[in-house]
Amino acid sequence: MKIERIELLHVAIPLVSPFRTSFGTMTTKDTFLLRVVTDVAEGWAEFAADPEPLYCSEFVAAAEIVLADHLVPRVTPDVTAAKVAPLTEAIKGHKLAKATLETAILDAELRAYGMSMGGFLGSVADRVPSGVSVGIKDSIKALLADVEGYLAEGYGRIKLKIEPGWDVEPVREVRQRFGDIVLQVDANTAYALADAEHLRRLDEFDLLLMEQPLDEDDIRGHALLAQRVRTPICLDESITSAKDAATAIALDACRVVNIKPARVGGYLEARRIHDVCVAHGIPVWCGGMLETGVGRGPNLALAALPGFVLPGDVSASRRYFAEDITEPFELVDGHMTVPTGPGIGVDPIPETLRRFTTATRTLYSA
Repeated sequence: MKIERIELLHVAIPLVSPFRTSFGTMTTKDTFLLRVVTDVAEGWAEFAADPEPLYCSEFVAAAEIVLADHLVPRVTPDVTAAKVAPLTEAIKGHKLAKATLETAILDAELRAYGMSMGGFLGSVADRVPSGVSVGIKDSIKALLADVEGYLAEGYGRIKLKIEPGWDVEPVREVRQRFGDIVLQVDANTAYALADAEHLRRLDEFDLLLMEQPLDEDDIRGHALLAQRVRTPICLDESITSAKDAATAIALDACRVVNIKPARVGGYLEARRIHDVCVAHGIPVWCGGMLETGVGRGPNLALAALPGFVLPGDVSASRRYFAEDITEPFELVDGHMTVPTGPGIGVDPIPETLRRFTTATRTLYSA
């Protein structure tokens, strides 16, 4: 397989409603897609981070620079997906940019062989249970209305975003109103170890897990917090590699791991993290980053691996978008269907993609 062209397409897609977390509020999915054209097939991938470095250190403009100037020149024209990580290892960090490049090449490679992402990764299910992430709201009333709507749609697990000042009370209200639903919280690094006594107040609500309460580099702090709270600690931002996962597990810093392929450098490393966790009896689930269908399709394939025993943030397209750039993913009986077509199993709809594209740049042309 020979790469003939790599294009970067900036897209801006309005969200159906503002999505607020402890680090900011999003109203538009403003990112880029990468299109890799080879002599036998083409592949697509989505950059998962945002225009500003608030969730993580990577952001759209920086990712474009590192792809154009440092990553793409190292992999063209003859490369396979398995070679992307070794060839770009000298470039420190930039895992989300590397994941975008690796995924687009992997998509093209799998399409050339007529193989699905699920078949390649080792998926064992044709559909996966879906949870939904509920952002921070302006009022308890608005929160309860949203949760009620998502439960009515059939979501099997509710995740509440929390931050200091919006934690114990909203969780209490949701638990009292809706009873024995599967409920978890996500802090996105909003707390410190000094908040341990306050976070322990969440134990009374029988939560499935508490996701990433402390800073991403505070593995020791999470290990100490895990000794002080009964709610299982789940690590998200702290896990960027299989080595990170092994370290966190060895230190008893977590009892659950959220695997986001974009954050760890791509689906090949995501599968390694899955294997490490399975070997140590640690359940995993697939997180989301408000992906369009281009990112959602391969996430579903990953979520169908055997170690993904908890519902992931693999919700329906309409959770975030009135119109997706691919055919929409739909929730059926609380589950999402894993794509079975070649590669990531979905394609952008040309007319829709044109309407949402704000700029296009060629990064490589043979």
